[in-house]
Amino acid sequence: MFQKTVLDNSIRIITEKNPSRTVSVGIWVDVGSRDEQEANNGCAHFVEHMLFKGTARRSATRIAQELDMLGGMSNAFTSSDTTCFYATVLDDKLYQLMDLLADLFLNSVFDQKEVEREREVVLQEISMVEDTPDDRVHEIFTSQIWGGHPLGHTVLGRREVVAAMDSGMLLDYVERFYTPDKIVIAAAGNLDHGEFCRFWQKALAEFTRSSHNRPQREKPQSLPSVRKVYKKPLEQLHMVLGSYGLPMVSAERYHLYLLNIMLGGNMSSRLFQEVRERHGLAYSVYSYVSSFIDSGYLGIYLGMDPGSANKALELIAREIASLRQGHISKEELANAKDYAKAGVFLAAENMESRMTRIARNELSFGRYIDFDEVVAGFDKVGLDDIVGMAEYVFAKPLFAAAIGPIRTADVAWQPLDMRL
Repeated sequence: MFQKTVLDNSIRIITEKNPSRTVSVGIWVDVGSRDEQEANNGCAHFVEHMLFKGTARRSATRIAQELDMLGGMSNAFTSSDTTCFYATVLDDKLYQLMDLLADLFLNSVFDQKEVEREREVVLQEISMVEDTPDDRVHEIFTSQIWGGHPLGHTVLGRREVVAAMDSGMLLDYVERFYTPDKIVIAAAGNLDHGEFCRFWQKALAEFTRSSHNRPQREKPQSLPSVRKVYKKPLEQLHMVLGSYGLPMVSAERYHLYLLNIMLGGNMSSRLFQEVRERHGLAYSVYSYVSSFIDSGYLGIYLGMDPGSANKALELIAREIASLRQGHISKEELANAKDYAKAGVFLAAENMESRMTRIARNELSFGRYIDFDEVVAGFDKVGLDDIVGMAEYVFAKPLFAAAIGPIRTADVAWQPLDMRL
């Protein structure tokens, strides 16, 4: 059973009660790297780290000990548009967990010595991504497709900016962006909504920051395609291709999700079967959808021998053309729908997934979306809808970013021009 309460300061409390011995709680803030400029890129992610580094009541060591003693699982993450702190515990540990999460969220001190120590951890995280080409190539691709827009920023931040961050800079970011209207506290599992709300009403009674000095998000503009290989002495060539897609709130999002499944979303997809299974050109090949409240893209990743690049691009272009021309069977569409619906219901067995789902729906749609609505959304999609979506996404030349031991001029990019 889903319930929602809006506190006097506009913080939203949402819960979904389920017959489980566990409960998952998350504090979600509608802020991420897209809310940064070049001068403070990485602040949202650094703040996420610092909320675990000490409060007036708890040291960083004590916080780690309590999280371990609660059992279950705890973590945090920052994305382009969201920051989340969450944990899943047995239901009898719920109030201990809430006390801890409230203390971290409201009372972290951002001690300068802790900032200096954690800065080194973040810089190592940046280095790890730079040394992991299948991660780094996605950062390069997003910087190309979004250009100078903040969505093109890396979540971790630029090394030179992170190196200069201090306690004052991070606290200023919290003051400007961690405002009540951006906060959702979500929980799923065995809990009582009324008791849950009473705790947070008391804990957050004096949390009243103004949002008047927070810059508003701007919608990114579509750009001409860019294709580039960043030469690096690797065994494989790592490549991401893609084109603009849909905002996550689009009424046609179900069309895009199913198109993605058929193109490269699972092992029976066209790209996996054609590029990997039939021709053996790549160990890893898949497509994915990345969507935000106002924009999005569909991407294709593949890791391959550099000498296979041109043939792989031909095969990818051929499969995309086939979808645009309507060469889709009723069985293929039915299988994609079954796969999509199975994923929805299997995720529902996990309390963390349920908590995440209701929080994302609240942040994106401002309402609860039940499973029947999702299933109906997939069931309504017809063959013409998939063809229309393929034509919409792939009517323009594709962007491409790659890292590997060849030059940009060594790749025959023409298949990505999307000429039928």
